[in-house]
This record gives sequence, structure tokens and C-alpha cells, in this order.
Amino acid sequence: MSFPKATVAVLDRTDEVDIVTRSPKGTTHSVPIWIVVDGDDVFIRTYRGPTSRWYRELIAGPGALVVNGKRIPVRAIAAADSAAVKRASDGYRKKYRKGSSLDSMLVPSVLPTTVRLEPA
Repeated sequence: MSFPKATVAVLDRTDEVDIVTRSPKGTTHSVPIWIVVDGDDVFIRTYRGPTSRWYRELIAGPGALVVNGKRIPVRAIAAADSAAVKRASDGYRKKYRKGSSLDSMLVPSVLPTTVRLEPA
């Protein structure tokens, strides 16, 4: 399942989106994250690694992206295989300026948190 081409184009042009997730108790959380597109695939990862709250909640159930005030329901598909990790890492390098923030997205401990998003 993939996003409409127009949605992919908006995500590709947008540097930061809000990811909205829900805790097991039903509390909603929203935080800004970086997002990259490679072809028709949309990737995200967390610089905090697998203990990140939004990552844990998104893996456990559906969430949403909020882009320019528009809510896009999503679900996460694990993408920690070497090919997907490389595609996402290359996307981060291409889209974001070199420096400590980018470097934190490329350290080995966070690579396993790479996920591909699909419409929910």
C-alpha cells in the first residue's frame, strides 16, 4: 500500500512533520520529526533509538502525520534491513544539513528504528 503521489510530493518537500501517536492508556502525543522520501517510500527514524516514546507507540499501533495542518493516518512497517536503512540514511544526508542533528540520525544505535510508513 502506498500514499497518493501528491502526498508523497508534499512529504518530500517538507522538512519537519508532527508524528501523532497514542499510548496504551489512550493518551495522544505529538512531536516534530524529520521525514525522507525515496521513490514512493516514506521513511522515518528516531535519533533517541528504540526507547523513544513515539517510536514504541507507532510500532504498537497506528498513528498520524500532521503536515500543514492536514492529518495523514499512518502505520509503521519495520525497515531495519540493510537496503532500507541505506535508502533512508541517504535520504537524510541529501535532505538535511550536515551537523550534529544529522549525525545523530546516522549513528548505528538508531538505524534499527528505521520504519517505512504506509497509509493506515
